[in-house]
Amino acid sequence: LIFGPADFMASINMKSLVVGEQPPGYDVGDAYHYILMRILMAARAADVLAVDGPYLQVRDGDGFRRVASRSAALGFDGKWVLHPDQIAAANEVYSPLQSDYDSAENILDAYSHYTSARGGAKGAAMLGDEMIDEASRKMAHVVAAKGRSAGMTRTEVWQPPPD
Repeated sequence: LIFGPADFMASINMKSLVVGEQPPGYDVGDAYHYILMRILMAARAADVLAVDGPYLQVRDGDGFRRVASRSAALGFDGKWVLHPDQIAAANEVYSPLQSDYDSAENILDAYSHYTSARGGAKGAAMLGDEMIDEASRKMAHVVAAKGRSAGMTRTEVWQPPPD
């Protein structure tokens, strides 16, 4: 499911000609948050990807990163790029940080261990200072899957405590 910001802006008479940027005079939040969340929820309900629309100012790399970071933070899967110069930034913004990828893989390993018979068949466990459970596993799976799709490799590996 792809967001078309220019069409959206025109359809609601938004007072701006810069696609994807906050309209002049609007300083009380993100003018796109509601529609982005509606698109994201519809995409997840339909089990399809959520893709943020293009950023037309193709020479404005900082603007592209700022706008892309907004939808990436919400959970969008990617962004429509218009120019080759936007590709590297999109890949970086929609991929997890290395530290987050490593943490996600470690959570998956630790949860698998602690829920196994060898690890005590627990429903929840401590990993450092954090309690991990099935919800933690699901969140970690999302981050790890994005990292794997981006070709990331682990820089650290969790080891179970000695018996």
